[in-house]
Amino acid sequence: MVKLSDFIVKGQDGNDVSLEAFKGKLVLIVNTATGCGLTPQYQVLQNLYDTYKDQGFVILDFPCNQFMNQAPGTADEINQFCSINYQTTFPRFAKIKVNGKAADPLYQWLKEEAKGPLGKAIEWNFAKFLVGRDGTVIKRFTAKTEPENLRSDIESHLK
Repeated sequence: MVKLSDFIVKGQDGNDVSLEAFKGKLVLIVNTATGCGLTPQYQVLQNLYDTYKDQGFVILDFPCNQFMNQAPGTADEINQFCSINYQTTFPRFAKIKVNGKAADPLYQWLKEEAKGPLGKAIEWNFAKFLVGRDGTVIKRFTAKTEPENLRSDIESHLK
């Protein structure tokens, strides 16, 4: 059975990063964009991270420019924007594709594991996947799901 820890993704510097580093953690994976109407979700995501990180919770941020080019810029520009505007401190990775033939293998797996009523395609920026401490996908949330509404799911899986 494939688990989150089996994947290698690109860090912002272009080097390989094994997601093995997050084994045993409750992980929220989000495809993000800096120029989207949903970009203010960064603030609540940071609040969730600050609240639960000491209990084994982490957010993995994957910028994606596939939706109306709303994540332009280099890794440094994206980092600067997120740091200045939302004071984000959770891990951020290189820009990826989440849909289509060039979709990153991580996102191919996430979509396959959590098809459900949302279908396979990622609908927009800020779609969210909650992955359990065992490395399996627990739940998929739509882009419009406010991060604040994830609290009960996070808390129940941190126990």
